[in-house]
Parts: sequence; structure tokens; C-alpha cells
Amino acid sequence: MKSMNKLIESLNRHRKNGQALLAANFYNAETLQAILFAAKQERSEIILQTSPATLNYLGVKLATAMARAAADEYGVTAWLHLDHATDTDLIHHCIETGYDSVMIDASEFEFTENVQRAKEIVKIAHEKNIAVEAEIGYIPKLGQAGANGTGLTTPEEAQSFIERTNVDLLAIAIGTAHGFYKEKPALDFERLEAISKVVDRPLVLHGGSGLSKDEWRMAIRGGIAKINFATEIKDTFINTIKKSLNGNDEIDLRKVFLPGIRTTARLVAEKIRVCSGN
Repeated sequence: MKSMNKLIESLNRHRKNGQALLAANFYNAETLQAILFAAKQERSEIILQTSPATLNYLGVKLATAMARAAADEYGVTAWLHLDHATDTDLIHHCIETGYDSVMIDASEFEFTENVQRAKEIVKIAHEKNIAVEAEIGYIPKLGQAGANGTGLTTPEEAQSFIERTNVDLLAIAIGTAHGFYKEKPALDFERLEAISKVVDRPLVLHGGSGLSKDEWRMAIRGGIAKINFATEIKDTFINTIKKSLNGNDEIDLRKVFLPGIRTTARLVAEKIRVCSGN
């Protein structure tokens, strides 16, 4: 029998200790540096996430090489994760390139189709000891309407999905959404606790941007072991750059990007501290 994926071991350890791992998306060398600087400062492990759009921009091999080299340079234990992939060819490519985990997002399909697609990826990924994340329930993506109490994950669905797919991580819908919130979300923490009692796998919270520290803490207490964090990273980085360029004639990119790296690193460090229970 193959040993458990090291990322899953870490997530289980964090969950047992009442903590979570931050899963932060990077988009270029600068946001990658900011995330790893923060992780080094906080002496924390980190999950480095790439979306399909980022891989279309950078390329799978370049993104992988960047993440591995930068983590080594900063002396940080970092896990590389493919986020929200629907294209099985891309998932296979990331598996072959050596990602630690991949997400198959078939959540917009019917339950049985979601199960089937997840099972297919699990079979391939587990042969290489790579972890698989899937999503059950309705977590609105950018531009989609909020859940309004519908489409939330039930404990029965979560338990059945795990039993039928053997995925390693499960993203659940408890009222969060991707992107910034147009109105304050009503998170169902009772639902989270009920799911946590019947699911023996690390649970994932998508839509971490825009939630308060207390909401993060309550989610972690309820059983969340991985919190996805992306939108605020992009927003903080680009808005800092815009401000720094206002009335500035500097053209040296190495200087222009520095303020964005610094503010983004402070943001990520703050989120890591929350995940660590501080």
C-alpha cells in the first residue's frame, strides 16, 4: 500500500490541532514571492494554487518550475495545487508534471456525473500518490448569483460522495462565493459541523476573500482544514501598483513591483496567522 500523500498528512495534522492551511493563488513571479515571503516570515507551510487561467498565461511547466524553485529559495514547505480545473487534459498534464494535488471541478453537473468524473481523476492521480480535491454543492463563481440558502452541501451528500469517489479533499458549500461579496454572506456553520462529523477527509472552504477573521476562525473550528484565498491577493497587488505608479515615471519593473510584493506579503501573513490560530 502506498504511503499517504504528504499534503494530506499535513492537512490532517492541522485539522487535529484546530488549524488550517492557507491555499493562496499566485499569478506571476511577484505574487509568488509575496506568498512565500509571508510563509517564511510566519514559519508556515503553504499551498500554492494555480488556476487554469494562470496556467494558460504561464504554462504548466514554467509555473511548476517557478513554484518549486521559489519554495526552495525561500526555504518553505510548499504544496502545489491545481485549482478549479474542468479540463481533464490539463489535470493529466499537472499530474504528469508532479503537482501535489489537483482539483476536478464537476460541481455544476448532476451528482452522479460529478461522482463519475471525480472517480476517473482519482484513479489516475492515486497511481502517482497525488491527492484529488472535488466540490459538492453550489459555490457561486464570479458573475453567478448567490446560493440564497439553496444548493448547500448536505452531510448525506458529502458522505456519499466520499464513499463513491475516494477523493482526498472535499470543498463544500456553506454559503460562501468566489470573488468579492456584494452583500454579507450568511455562512451555515451548523451545517459545516454536521458535515465534519460524517466526513473523515480534510474539508475545503472556497471563497475566503472578503470574509472576516472571525468567520475564518469559526470555519476552522467547524472542521475546515484548507482555506482558498485568491481575489484579495490580486486586488491588493494590482491596486498597490496603480497607486505607486500615480505620478511616478519609474520604468524599472524590479522597483515598480516592490510595493505590491510588500503589501501582498503583509496580507498573506495576516491570513496565515488566522489559519494558525493567532
